[in-house]
Amino acid sequence: MHDPTASGNDYFKCDFCHQPWSEDRPMIEGHKGSLVCKHCLNAAYTTVVHMTMGVPGTKGPLKDIPAQGPACTMCLERREELYWQSPIVDDALICRRCIRQAVTGLERDPDYNYARPAPPPGAEPASVNDNEDEHEDDEHDH
Repeated sequence: MHDPTASGNDYFKCDFCHQPWSEDRPMIEGHKGSLVCKHCLNAAYTTVVHMTMGVPGTKGPLKDIPAQGPACTMCLERREELYWQSPIVDDALICRRCIRQAVTGLERDPDYNYARPAPPPGAEPASVNDNEDEHEDDEHDH
């Protein structure tokens, strides 16, 4: 999110925790200026990918069109998959696909020494496919 009342790095804030960008809080940008920070992304990846927990989604129209089911803050889509919901901002949700893409984006950024979170004790490791980019042909209802 962009905070028009702030300047400098404080202008860029994570949609999921409202903390500003900093060197130790890199962010990935989604559609319409949405941002997710490394810390929220780590929590989302651990919850949705490793623990297969989260808010179940349903396929439907984009976020701006009223409909049932959660919509992703990052891609604005309603997808039939798990979402991570911010414990701080109730309407901030990120879908599994965006979680995976954002983690891959941070890992590839040469400015940060980022590594995706390891599974917590007792959780199954993510599948091999979760270490690869997702290249599916996404079609959705508008």
